Amino acid sequence: MARAEAVLAVDQGTTNTKAILIGADGAVLGAGAAPVGLSSPRPGWVEQDADDIWSSVLRAVEQAIAGADPVGLVGIALSTQRESVVGWSRGSGRSVTPVIGWQDVRASTWCSQLPAAVGKLVRSRTGLRVDAMFSAPKLNWLLSRLDPGDLHVGTMDSWLIHQLTGGREHLTEAGNASRTLLYDVVELGWSTELLDAFGVPRSVLPEVRASNAGFGTTAGVRGLPDGIPIVAVLGDSHAAMYGQGCRSAGLVKATYGTGSSVMTPVESFVPDGCTLAWLTERPVYALEGNIVSSGAALAWTAELLGLPDVGTLVELAATVPDAGGVTLVPAFAGLGAPHWDRNARAAITGMSTATTRANIARACVDAVAHQICDITDWIGATGVPLCRLRADGGATVSSLLMQTQADLLGFGVEVSDVAEISALGAAELAWTTLGQTTGWAEQRTTRVFEPTLDQSARRRQRAHWAGAVAAVQAPS
Repeated sequence: MARAEAVLAVDQGTTNTKAILIGADGAVLGAGAAPVGLSSPRPGWVEQDADDIWSSVLRAVEQAIAGADPVGLVGIALSTQRESVVGWSRGSGRSVTPVIGWQDVRASTWCSQLPAAVGKLVRSRTGLRVDAMFSAPKLNWLLSRLDPGDLHVGTMDSWLIHQLTGGREHLTEAGNASRTLLYDVVELGWSTELLDAFGVPRSVLPEVRASNAGFGTTAGVRGLPDGIPIVAVLGDSHAAMYGQGCRSAGLVKATYGTGSSVMTPVESFVPDGCTLAWLTERPVYALEGNIVSSGAALAWTAELLGLPDVGTLVELAATVPDAGGVTLVPAFAGLGAPHWDRNARAAITGMSTATTRANIARACVDAVAHQICDITDWIGATGVPLCRLRADGGATVSSLLMQTQADLLGFGVEVSDVAEISALGAAELAWTTLGQTTGWAEQRTTRVFEPTLDQSARRRQRAHWAGAVAAVQAPS
C-alpha cells in the first residue's frame, strides 16, 4: 500500500513549537509539541535561546513522525513568531546572540528619540509605526555591540531555514520581512533609506523571497531525510489568517496567544497599521493591530490570585455575572495598538471591600476582549466594515471569553475547531503551491457565538474601558 503524502508544518511560537503532519485534504496525520523557555534578565527585556528553539523544533518533529503512520514527506511549511531577532556567525553557523523577543522593550527609549522624519518614512514604506516591538530597533541594539563582519541576522524564519538547510541558506519570507521596519512593502525590497535610518548594513540581512517561492531543502537534520523542500513560509499571525480563510475585507481574524494579533485583508496598501500578509502571485496586504498582553495577562492574573493555571482562572471568572466594577488594564509593557503608548502602566481599578478574586479574574477576561475591540473599532474607523471575527489560539477554549468578545463587538465570533490553525495555514499554502485544491477553512466546523448584550450596555462598557485606558496612559 502506498504511503500517504504529507506536508510537515512547523509552527514556532513564543512559548512552544508545534509540528504537524498534514495531508492534502487537511487531515492531521501526526502532531508533536515542545516547550520553549523565556527569560527576563532585566525589567522589560525578553530573551530566548536560539539553540533551545532549534532543539524544540527537532523534538516536536520527532514526536509528530513517531506518532503517525508512515508518510511520504513532500514538503515543509513554516509558521514563525515574527519580530524576534537573533544573530549567528556566518562562518560557523552558530548563534552568537540571544533571541531578543518581540515583547522586548529595551529599545523603547532609543525609539522615542528618533527624529519625527524617521517615523514618517517608516509609515510610508512599511505601514507600521516605530516601536520597540519590531525588529529594526532590536537589530540596532545588537549591532551596536557586535562586529557585523562575520554576522548574519534574521527573524525566526531565517534562523529555522538556516538550520533546516544545514547552514546553506540565508533567506527570509516577505511577510516576516515586512515586520522588521526595514522592508518596503510597496517596492518589495529592503529599503536603503530605512537601513540607514536604523543603522543596519544590508550585508547582514537575508535575501527576501515570496511566501511560496521555495526556501531550499533539508540537509543534515536529525530525523528528516535530506532533500525535502521548504515549500512555504508565513509569519504565525499571517498563517492564522490564511488558515482561517480570511481572504476579503470584512472578515477579521484574532489570534489569542501570549499577545494578540487582529488582522483583516485590505485591497491595497495604506500607510497606517498595514502589513504585508503574504506575497504569492501578488502582494496581499492587511490592516493589523498588535496587543502586547492578552494570554500573558491571563497567566499573570492566575499567578497573582494563586491559581494553578489559566483554565482555573477562567472557571473562577465564570462564577460571577460581571467584574463588579473592577477594571484591569494589562499594560505591563505599555500599550500596543491602537494606543501605542509604551509608557502606560498596568492598573487594577474600581476595587472595594466587596471585591472578590472572581471579580478580578472576570476583569482580566473582559480586558482581553476589550483590547480586541479597541483594534476592531480602529479598523472600522478606517472605513472597513467588519461583519465576523474568526478566532484562534489557546484562550479560545473559553466559552466565557468568546461570548464576552461577541457581546462587546456586537457581531458574531466563529471559533475554529482546529487548535493548530497557524500550522494548518502554512501547510495549506504549501499544498496549494504543490498543485492541490484546498479551501479547508470552509470544510471545518466551528463554534459560533452571537452577541446577547444590548447596544446601550455595550456602549457603557466600552466607554468605561476607554476611561480606564486613558487613566493609565502617560500625559502627552
